[in-house]
Amino acid sequence: MFLNAISYYIPEERITNSYFTNISGKPEDWYYQRTGIVSRSRAKEHETIDYMSIQAVKNAIKSLPYNIEDIDLIIFASYTPNDTVGTTAHVIQREFQIPKAKVFYLSSACSSAINALEVIKSFFETGIASKALLICADHNSAYSNDNDIQAGHLWGDAATALFFSKEQFSKKEAKLIDILSQGMGHIGHGPQAVNLHPANGGISMPYGKDVFTFACTYIAKFTNDILEKNGYSIPNLSYFISHQANMRIVSHVCKELEIPEDKTLSNLQELGNTGCGSSFLVMAQNIDKFKKDDLICVSTFGGGYSVGSCLFSIVEN
Repeated sequence: MFLNAISYYIPEERITNSYFTNISGKPEDWYYQRTGIVSRSRAKEHETIDYMSIQAVKNAIKSLPYNIEDIDLIIFASYTPNDTVGTTAHVIQREFQIPKAKVFYLSSACSSAINALEVIKSFFETGIASKALLICADHNSAYSNDNDIQAGHLWGDAATALFFSKEQFSKKEAKLIDILSQGMGHIGHGPQAVNLHPANGGISMPYGKDVFTFACTYIAKFTNDILEKNGYSIPNLSYFISHQANMRIVSHVCKELEIPEDKTLSNLQELGNTGCGSSFLVMAQNIDKFKKDDLICVSTFGGGYSVGSCLFSIVEN
């Protein structure tokens, strides 16, 4: 399974810590010390999740080595859809006229993209599909509450589009080596730790310490597990990309695993937590720096809970 093209759309507006200081009275440094975030991407009224996703796909098409009409699987991964009937996946199918694709929406909080990769891999292995488009997008500001002192300051908005095929098409692509994932709803506060009730307060995180503890534990564990399963160790890693939820989590994981700072990629400081596509957004922003034989690990932890890691290698023909 090969990543043929990847791109993104990020709204231009940034919401800085001073904005939240004016709301809460907390100093700007209070937000930075807790999260490592300086600003967040914020979608404007016209930048709906459909709009951001369409723009991300358009940006990725520029480097796509085949016609988008050849896609036979479209998955939209998100936990902040604007419509659960006419989903963004179906909007994409219509916008780009992809008539033969199987189309659906998948959600598993911030690990949605990892689970979507597992579905694509399974469809490829069983011959159900051979070319897939994965759209990972979250419009967090549509559901977040800026007055929520616990979590209102965390969220950013963005979309990432990834095109996959069963066979390699271009001279240089990223090959998916392996994926590991697991539902973790049985640990800690599980489904109560992070909530999104659209008609009753939007996104909330009543058990932030619980989220922090288990995210640190399981991102580190699954990173180690997937490396060991495939005969690698931390020194073999070229780059590590964690879910962009909180810089304290990223730093804790990297310290525990002894991953050097120059091997860690992040956009959290500028964009905030952009949701289930955050780690692949980092990958998309850095795709040009990857070179042949680079080994890249992406690891996530989602509210609910769920956890997942995947390994890519850069291959050239």
